[in-house]
Amino acid sequence: MKILATLFLAIVCTFQTFADTVSDKEKDALVKLYYATNGAKWKKKWDLSLSVSTWYGVKTENNKVIAIDLSDNNLEGNLPDELADLVNLVEIDLHKNKLKGELPVNIGKLKQLEVLSLFDNEIQGQLPSSIYKITTLKILLLNNNKLSGNLSNEIKNCSSLENLSLFDNNFEGMIPNELEKLHHLSEMNLSYNKFTGTVSKNLALLDPLNMTMFDENGNPFLLEINVEKETTIVTEN
Repeated sequence: MKILATLFLAIVCTFQTFADTVSDKEKDALVKLYYATNGAKWKKKWDLSLSVSTWYGVKTENNKVIAIDLSDNNLEGNLPDELADLVNLVEIDLHKNKLKGELPVNIGKLKQLEVLSLFDNEIQGQLPSSIYKITTLKILLLNNNKLSGNLSNEIKNCSSLENLSLFDNNFEGMIPNELEKLHHLSEMNLSYNKFTGTVSKNLALLDPLNMTMFDENGNPFLLEINVEKETTIVTEN
């Protein structure tokens, strides 16, 4: 009996070590993420010889990867394009790391994504146009990075957006009026950027820093409130 019990435990351990419930494509995408962000120096590393279900910060459901939470885990490097192959992701939380480079241009493939939290990194460049195609997105936290360029009026397509935080970046140009069409938007911070022009009172009220921007010399100023045309933002719980 002891021999049989030992043999059974050995078989179970072997199965848990080598069996993976997620697809090869999803596993490959995670491995690419590991190597692209210097996984060997993570605070909590993955043992790539074990099942994906054992990997820190990876949540699976029905044999699909639905969430990644590697916040404050010493990730450094660029996010790989293969991240967008994790098409079942609902949440990505990689805040407070050392990520650089630009966001994957194909990030819009994540059609089920609800939370994208990448604040407190060093990500740069413009927002990829495909990000405005994620209609399921509810929380977009990109503050404290080095992002630049304009905020497109295509933001109106992110109709589920509830929380938008872009403060402390290098965004410029006009703040799109289309933000007022996001009827679920209840939290927003666009301050500490280089936005110019005017902004509606309704949008200014959503920003706790009252739309404080920096001019070309780095001096802070408040965006002018456009009082001629105001629209009511309706929030839904």
